[in-house]
Amino acid sequence: MPPLRLLLARVRPHRGVLIRAGLLSLAGSGAGLAMPLMAKHAVDTFAEGRSPAAPLIALTALVLAGACLSAYGSYLMSRTGEGVVLRARDQLVGRIMRLKVPAVDRLTPGDLQSRVTSDTTLLRTVLSSGLVESFNSVLMLLGTIALMAYMDLTLLGVTLVVVVGIGAVTSLLMPRIQRAQLKAQESVGAMGAALDRVLQAFRTVKASGAEERETAAVAAAARNAHDRGVTVAKWSSVSDVTMMMSIQLAFLAVLGVGGARVASGSLEISSLIAFLLYLFYLMGPIGGLVEGWTGLQSGLAAVRRIDEVESLPGEPTEGSCGLTKGDGGPLGVTFQDVTFGYGDERAPAHQGVTFDVPAGGMVALVGPSGAGKSTVFSLLERFYDHEAGTITVGGRDIRDWPLAELRGSLAYVEQDAPVLAGTLRENLLFAAPDADEEELAAAVTRTRLDALVARLPEGLDTAVGHRGVTLSGGERQRIAIARALLRHPRLLLLDEVTSQLDAVNEQALRDVILELAERTTVLVIAHRLSTVRHADRIVVLEEGRVRTAGTHEGLIDGDELYRELATTQLAADGR
Repeated sequence: MPPLRLLLARVRPHRGVLIRAGLLSLAGSGAGLAMPLMAKHAVDTFAEGRSPAAPLIALTALVLAGACLSAYGSYLMSRTGEGVVLRARDQLVGRIMRLKVPAVDRLTPGDLQSRVTSDTTLLRTVLSSGLVESFNSVLMLLGTIALMAYMDLTLLGVTLVVVVGIGAVTSLLMPRIQRAQLKAQESVGAMGAALDRVLQAFRTVKASGAEERETAAVAAAARNAHDRGVTVAKWSSVSDVTMMMSIQLAFLAVLGVGGARVASGSLEISSLIAFLLYLFYLMGPIGGLVEGWTGLQSGLAAVRRIDEVESLPGEPTEGSCGLTKGDGGPLGVTFQDVTFGYGDERAPAHQGVTFDVPAGGMVALVGPSGAGKSTVFSLLERFYDHEAGTITVGGRDIRDWPLAELRGSLAYVEQDAPVLAGTLRENLLFAAPDADEEELAAAVTRTRLDALVARLPEGLDTAVGHRGVTLSGGERQRIAIARALLRHPRLLLLDEVTSQLDAVNEQALRDVILELAERTTVLVIAHRLSTVRHADRIVVLEEGRVRTAGTHEGLIDGDELYRELATTQLAADGR
């Protein structure tokens, strides 16, 4: 859909208020149109020797009335603009939350943030100066020209020759301004992405001594944004000055022609004064049109960038988007000849993967890095959809599950154990906000977080900092596991959950996992032999294929790769 139609679609719900605001602003501006006529009347009154009190009082009343009407109209316009921005942000954030994971993976967080914050803000500008102000400027321009025609057609002809000629030249600049504005907004998004890159790895940047390099990279992005902004300012200034110059040239032409006509007696001096006042009144609507057109180009560029996000593929929205605790017994999983690739130059992550996970108990996935282990979890959560083969969960094809129901039956503990900004309580209840205090206390105890809670100044209500910066890696992992326990999942997915735990906490968490495996299905990815050796079944993956499967004892004796992995890990664990 063309950007202008997209913009009008966003404005349409507010058209009633916009019409009222536009009419008030128009009435305020219209009051000013009468002032040159009143000024002519005042000059004539002076010339006739009569008191100027009446026309001066009328002029004062017009000024006050115009100011009040314009102020209220401007307030309504600004309030409506804020409403449009709020609605756009709500819709955009809601859309981002429903995007498919591959779509988000192709974008940078900084650029997404720029679209939600900066681009939506431009909608307010285009609403006030781009649409309504331009419409009012057109009406004011027509009204001013009509009154100038009433005053003197000859002088109007002189004015139009100058203004229209220069206006035609100015219109040639508008496409250049539009292109420059789009590039400027894209460069702001790129700068946000560069800064986000640094902040996401702030400790790594410092530990690597990369502050100067990263500062230079962000500065380069900022410089590019500056240069793009200067380009917009340059062409906008040329456009503004050209239009204002047309008024100045018209003034000189009218003054010369009008002065000659006054000298010849064919034009009254008061009429020339009134005409010159109207000529300067033209600066308002012409300037409004130029500003409105520039603002419209900014708004169209912003709408285009917002629409790019809203046009990205989203997940199905059937059912509720909120996740609930899993109801029912453990879920089994079957992968049958599954093929999947990430769509880049890498080899397919899965090439005919086939294995079974029975309902209840623990199954471990092992293999070298890049074997396709984490991809199994991404496919089960339907972050990605497999390309060929069949995946069933609980005996149902995974594509037949409503997405909310599927994810409501699973709990997924990621490898990097993300912790969100907020309190410890908010993080623990993130996936199960309805859990009661008893369930929360039990999860804290089972994951050995009770010591952490005891030493925090405000206990569970202590803020953990951005991305859990105040916590250790092991504490973040245990928080993620406790969060999963509160979900009461029918299928629990654990990705390297013991990688950052010491021996004592690892043993305690392993006991929790084994206990869970008696009530639900646990699918775990791990490199530590101590984590997987107690699994009911172990699936060995290699280069996107299932190499073999069996128990720890059977694989130690029968598979060279597993024996090598186990031996290496035993040495690494010091056992």
